[in-house]
Amino acid sequence: MKLSPFNGSLPKIGIRPTIDGRLGGVRESLEKQTMDQAKAAARLISSTLRYPDGRPVECVIADTCIGGVAEASACAEKFAREGVGVSLTVTPCWCYGSETMDMNPLIPKAVWGFNGTERPGAVYLAAVLAGHSQKGIPAFGIYGRDVQDGGDSSIPADVQGKILQFARAGLAVALMRGKSYLGMGGVSMGIAGSIVDQPFFENYLGMRVETIDMTEFLRRMDLGIYDQDEFKRALNWTKTNCREGDDYNSEKTRRPRSRLDGEWEKSVKMALIARDLMVGNPRLAAMGFGEEAHGHNAIAAGFQGQRQWTDYQPNGDFLEAILNTSFDWNGIRAPYIVATENDCLNGASMLFGYLLTNTAQIFADVRTYWSPDAVKRAAGYELDDIVAAGGILHLINSGPATLDGTGRQERNGQPAMKPFWEISEAEAQKCLAATTWHPSVTEYFPGGGWSTRFLTRGGMPVTMCRLNLVKGLGPALQIAEGYTVDLPKHVHDALDQRTNPTWPTTWFAPNLTGQGAFRDVYSVMNNWGANHGAISYGHIGADLISLAAMLRIPVYMHNVAAERVFRPSTWAAFGTADLEGADYRACRNFGPLYA
Repeated sequence: MKLSPFNGSLPKIGIRPTIDGRLGGVRESLEKQTMDQAKAAARLISSTLRYPDGRPVECVIADTCIGGVAEASACAEKFAREGVGVSLTVTPCWCYGSETMDMNPLIPKAVWGFNGTERPGAVYLAAVLAGHSQKGIPAFGIYGRDVQDGGDSSIPADVQGKILQFARAGLAVALMRGKSYLGMGGVSMGIAGSIVDQPFFENYLGMRVETIDMTEFLRRMDLGIYDQDEFKRALNWTKTNCREGDDYNSEKTRRPRSRLDGEWEKSVKMALIARDLMVGNPRLAAMGFGEEAHGHNAIAAGFQGQRQWTDYQPNGDFLEAILNTSFDWNGIRAPYIVATENDCLNGASMLFGYLLTNTAQIFADVRTYWSPDAVKRAAGYELDDIVAAGGILHLINSGPATLDGTGRQERNGQPAMKPFWEISEAEAQKCLAATTWHPSVTEYFPGGGWSTRFLTRGGMPVTMCRLNLVKGLGPALQIAEGYTVDLPKHVHDALDQRTNPTWPTTWFAPNLTGQGAFRDVYSVMNNWGANHGAISYGHIGADLISLAAMLRIPVYMHNVAAERVFRPSTWAAFGTADLEGADYRACRNFGPLYA
């Protein structure tokens, strides 16, 4: 049984073919071309994009072309019935702007105006975008660089890229709406990110916040409120597949084997309970626990752990690692999003990356900047790799990271992190084989538990992001694209052994621009807004920027090339010379999407 927050219907993308409403020859001549443009856009989206459960994204096309307000209203009604969460308007011609536009302020929207000289699709695009700006309903404008012939039904590559970038970000917005963030426990060790700000989730993401006290884990463990059969299977799988590593505790603090075995049992139970708390489990209803069977409709969660829990019970490392991973005792499946230390802001950052890529996310401390001189002094090694020549960041955390982050999955022979439906059983086993599980350091975790250790393979394109809250400003996002880095074993050991050797490590080199926060690697570290970061496979900075604009969250630090940045057209009215400042002004002007 594979439980998921995405069971049931998922938001669809609505396609709105708008047309010149003048009958008597004009509209009739455009009906087929306009509807064909809508169908082409729908084919592109459905053949390219998938939901987090692996199904192709569904598109809904208006029943008729939209030539005026009556047909626009009929389209809106159909979209409401069909569960449309994202709106794309397409046209090859002039249309009546404010009569045909999408007026729903909560749905991300874009307009594709065909670049052809036979009919003025570009004129309509400019007119309707002006209407969106004037009415305070921002929309993305899509306009091909090259003129096409009127009968050309193809979608140019640049237009395809913008449609898909908009659709990915729009779907992320729609998938979050109505879901929950589940805070399991409270604030961990005074970490500001684990002070869960409910107005942020409600106003910016359209989500609700659910919270449970950590005694709920004790209640469910003590009363057996978990699938007993699944627990036995999960424990056997864990003993078979989760290879134990060295115990780094001293003789004085080393825990006996009988206690370690008990910690394994509790750790597995905690993973089952955390999942059931997030998404529910019909097996609990069959056991007589109908209320618990519902779960909290949580698309993301966080586990407080330290210190009140971990001073007394096993830490949450196994729980977090295995839920964040794309496989477990039930086979290959979609990952869950669970933030260490209940850092909800890093949890939201992980959620952004997950919904844009459908891949598991690495949770890590942004722990240390290693300059080339420091590496040479500590390990006697010259960082001569062109990617890492300016230094590297040590991403390592006292909590776990997804096992997908080992980089043992491959695409075209290169290390990768893939959507679950592309992962083979052999790749899952390679991820497990690359990971060792160590008795946690007793001084840190008196309650015991297990810590994961692995080394991420180098050469993966990745994007690190972090959402921060600033009093008086609100949320702001920072983004760093770059690559994971391989170091010779003796160099890795020399640097890694300086900290706790039971934690997973990713060596990361951000792409540098020579300017601002990306003038060098030290500046990236020095400008990072918190102690944690969320790392996603692929260079998805442009998608994150589009998503942030839809949510009205400004981006204050990124290394994405200007030509890849795609925001609503009205952002230009807030300044074209200083795009970062314009983003701040636009987000403040329009305010949170759901406020």
